[in-house]
Amino acid sequence: MATSVAMASSPLGRTLSPWTSNRRLRRRSVGIAVATLDQTTYAQGVKITEGNGGLPKVNLVSSHGSEAEIYLFGGCVTSWKVPNGKDLLFVRPDAVFNGKKPISGGIPHCFPQFGPGPMQQHGFARNMSWSIADSDNIEGDPILTLELRDDPYSRSMWDFSFQALYKIRLHSNSLYTVLTVTNTDKKPFSFTTALHTYFHASITGVSVKGLKGCKTLNKDPDPSNPLVGKEEREVITFPGFVDCVYLDAPQELQLDNGLGDVLTIQNTNWSDAVLWNPYLQMEACYRDFVCVENAKPKVESASLFVIRKAKNKKLFRMEAVKVHE
Repeated sequence: MATSVAMASSPLGRTLSPWTSNRRLRRRSVGIAVATLDQTTYAQGVKITEGNGGLPKVNLVSSHGSEAEIYLFGGCVTSWKVPNGKDLLFVRPDAVFNGKKPISGGIPHCFPQFGPGPMQQHGFARNMSWSIADSDNIEGDPILTLELRDDPYSRSMWDFSFQALYKIRLHSNSLYTVLTVTNTDKKPFSFTTALHTYFHASITGVSVKGLKGCKTLNKDPDPSNPLVGKEEREVITFPGFVDCVYLDAPQELQLDNGLGDVLTIQNTNWSDAVLWNPYLQMEACYRDFVCVENAKPKVESASLFVIRKAKNKKLFRMEAVKVHE
């Protein structure tokens, strides 16, 4: 079974789908590539370097002026800089880059479990090493595809064979990603998933629009017994601790990060959204970020029959609508 999940953002004034755009923009870079530390050649704008803690890191540089960084450990996007130099993502100051503990910040994967459950918190994808499956460059946009497969470590927690492909495309004020999970086992499996995105922010000025009317599961004060409710606010702010799941969320949200930037977050087939800020639980940094997550906390079934017969694309966009110098 194949399930596609995309996280994307489009440049100002236009919508650029990672699928339709590939048909329109097939003019690829020819004869230009970057040699990396391991002597492998990648597409223009894609380079592997040594990151924090000696971990391998992929740098994406768009000809349009934006940059991104992705660590192979966890398949984690840790930086997304738009042309004016602003980094729209946030990595916590307590983040550890030791190849053992998940990287705290950026866009960590939650797979095959979102939140607590029978295996470790948020599953294992965020603390396994992903490999580079492919790279490309289309009209100055670098594209990277990472791959994760089962191994003895993953099967010790979740005894299934699978393939996960994570495609990242960088434009000027846009970042696209597509996550495709394929069941390569002889039996069906189920999973939950999320992209646990940390946005750089000034929390006193943060607001989120677009969730009014959604059913909510509020994990404050008891995460193990969330309160069921309905969102009545047009504009959601963060005066204190926030940890809330919004069921059947709309395909578009607006985030004002309190730093002069407004982002439009669009998605297809991510069923729910999550807002989180730990407040005084992380006194050293809670003022500097907010998590607006697209999630599939409800079980997604993955049978071989369905995977072979259906193609389910999911799209999540982040668009820097207004970025101030």
